[in-house]
Formats: sequence, structure tokens, C-alpha cells
Amino acid sequence: MNKITILGSTGSIGTQTIDVAKHLGLEVEGISANRNADLIIKQYYEVKPKFIAVTDKEAADKVKRALMGEDVTIIDGKDSAKQLAEVTASDTVVNAIIGFAGLVPTLSAIERGKNIALANKETLVSAGSLVMKKAREHGVPVLPIDSEHCALHQCLRSCEKNEVERLIITASGGPFFGYTKKQLENVTKEQALKHPNWSMGTGITIYSSTLVNKGLEMIEAMHLFDFPMEKIDVIVNRESIIHSMVETVDGSVMAQLGASDMRLCIQYALTYPERVSGISKKLNLTEVGKLTFFDVDNDVFPSINLARRAVNYGGYSTCVYNAANEACVDMFMQDKIKYTQIFDIMDKCVEHFKGGQSEIPSVEEIIMADTEAKEYCKSLIK
Repeated sequence: MNKITILGSTGSIGTQTIDVAKHLGLEVEGISANRNADLIIKQYYEVKPKFIAVTDKEAADKVKRALMGEDVTIIDGKDSAKQLAEVTASDTVVNAIIGFAGLVPTLSAIERGKNIALANKETLVSAGSLVMKKAREHGVPVLPIDSEHCALHQCLRSCEKNEVERLIITASGGPFFGYTKKQLENVTKEQALKHPNWSMGTGITIYSSTLVNKGLEMIEAMHLFDFPMEKIDVIVNRESIIHSMVETVDGSVMAQLGASDMRLCIQYALTYPERVSGISKKLNLTEVGKLTFFDVDNDVFPSINLARRAVNYGGYSTCVYNAANEACVDMFMQDKIKYTQIFDIMDKCVEHFKGGQSEIPSVEEIIMADTEAKEYCKSLIK
């Protein structure tokens, strides 16, 4: 590999991918942003891509004015990320877009035979059956950037699939670990944005606080590694040092440990199957001192059980789960609902749309489900 395209380059994963690409000497052929014009202009001078995609029209105009005379093609509009995935000659597309918007660009890149380094978990949650089917048809590898799935990928390299008893995804527990339902009632967005271990974007930090991100990760793991949901569990590792584990049928448990640095996962995806010297901080276990583990309190945080239910309902129910989460987090951040209403509204939404769905929904069905689920969530607070 020597050329990559980064979708969502101005986000947390995107900026760290640029760090890794520079370290590895990779050419960044394309970058994209939603509306962060200033940062994408800065990134242009950092890596000199041939293509830039900007979704927001006003931001795109600012980028065009700033880079007038530069040897770069600027694509704008709501389909700009999809177009970027199609036009670049990159070997690999890194999808670091947050939310459902990452789905169509992923499919476009797969159809053009590009390797996928995936940080956009919503792609597989919303359309995992379709995406992995397309990846198999085009012979395209899908390598995870999420720390949990990167860990599972590494552990699974040491055994055969039929030797695996279960996949164990770890959770930090978020900022509200140990809270009661009553304590959650008055949680503010400022509190929810204070993750104990990771520095992440706004959306994923809120998902982490509700443990919805663990539900999303279980669904993603199910598709990535082709394991049934009943073989995937979640436990809390407060230190976020063990990123996930694989238990084999004989009772052995293999774990991947590392510092809380996403650049390690990004580099793994970009250099697989090889390993090279990296820029991530090395783990010092004597500094860590101890590792602690706890069960998830599914009564206080019902997100994981709701994800299991959505999987059992089949069809596009996991897309509805994801869409409801996105809608609820948006409403919470706009002070339209209380924190605990996120759980209630998501539950009602998944129940409302269950049944009568295609086994492998089409892109059109998935887009429809995403739109209708978000509208339904908004209607519950009118």
C-alpha cells in the first residue's frame, strides 16, 4: 500500500490517521470534511492531497477561495465523500466519518475494489449483511480501526474459528460507571462528554457514556467476524488497557493490551498483515499497576440488551437502533430531552419498526429505515 484516502479527515480518527500516514510515508491522495474548512485547509498543506471533498457548501466555498491556484480538485455537496471514494486511485479508503453518512461511501469504495479501513461502526451496524456480502463479492478486506475490533482481529489470528467459544468486548464503563437510574436523571451533556480514558469526538463520547457504543460494537463484531450475537459478550475494564479478548473452547482467554492510543489501531489496519515500528506510546504495565473487571449493569444501562433484541428482530432493526441513537444524542445535545430519555426513546423506536423486513435489506430500504426512525424519535417529544 502507498496511497490512502481519508473520509472524515478533520475528526479525531482522521487527524490521527494523517499522523500515522506521515510516519509510514504513505501518500494521502484524498481527504474529506463536513464543514471544518479551516482544518481541512491546514491538512491540505500538511499532506498535499490531489482531491478534497467538503459536504457543506459555505465551507467548500471557503476552501476553494483559500486554495485557489493550488493543484487540487475540490468536490462539494452532500455526495462529495462518495465521489471522493470513487475518483481517487488509492489502495485503501479510511472511513472515519461519524454516523450513518459513512455507509454509502463505504459501499462505493468496495465496488471499486478498494481496501477498507473502517472506523465508521454505523456502516456495519446499519447494513452489515449487505456490506460484508459486497466485500466478499469484490474480494475486498474490511479491517477495523475501532480499538475493540482491532483487538479481536489480532486475537483471532492465533486460533481457528471453530476453536472460539466467545468474543469478549471490553468497556471502560464511561463517566457514569456505578451510577443508579436516579443518579442518571440529572446528568448534563458536559458531564457526559468527560470520558475517563479516551479523547474522542462529541458523538462517540456520548455513545460511550450510555454504553450504546458497546451495543454498536457487538453488532459490528457479529458482521466483521461472522459470529452469532449469543457468542459476543461485554465486560467492563475500567483502565481501558485490555481492548478485547477471545475465549477458546478449552477455556483459554487471549487478550490484546495496549495504551489508549487510536494510532496503534490505525497503523495496524494500514500495515496488516505486517507490523512496523509505530508512534503510539508503549504500554508500561508496572505503571498501570492493576486491572479491574466488572459486569455491565444492564438495568441501569439497557443499551446492550436492546442491541441484542434488534439483532433478533432481523432485517433493518439494527439500522433503526443506530438511527434512534443518533437522533436521541442530537436531541440531548440540543437540550430537547433528558439523558435517560435516550434509552426510553430508543426502546420505543426499535419496537415500533420490528417485523416484516427483508433478510438482507437493500441500500434503499436501509436509507428509508434510517430516515423514518429518526423522524419517529423526534415525533415522540412533540
